[in-house]
Amino acid sequence: MIEALKSEEIVDKFGGRFRLATVIQRRLVQLMDGARPMVEREGRSDLELVVAEILADKIEIVEAGEEGDFEIAAPEEEALL
Repeated sequence: MIEALKSEEIVDKFGGRFRLATVIQRRLVQLMDGARPMVEREGRSDLELVVAEILADKIEIVEAGEEGDFEIAAPEEEALL
C-alpha cells in the first residue's frame, strides 16, 4: 500500500513529495490526537490508514493564511468509527 505513494499522480496531486510527506505527518498527528478515521481501519496501522485515506481521496488540502501554509480537511460526516 505504501508503494502507491510513489505514484507521480499522487505526488503531483499534493504539490510534490515534501508536501505529501507533510500531509501524511499532519494527518498522523490528527489521528493520534483522536480524529476519527475516514476509511475503515481493518487492522491497519495509523500510517497505512493515512495512505488508504489518500488513495480514497478522503484528504483535502485547504490553503491557510500564510504563504505556502495549509490545513488538512477531514469531512466529519464521512468519519467512521
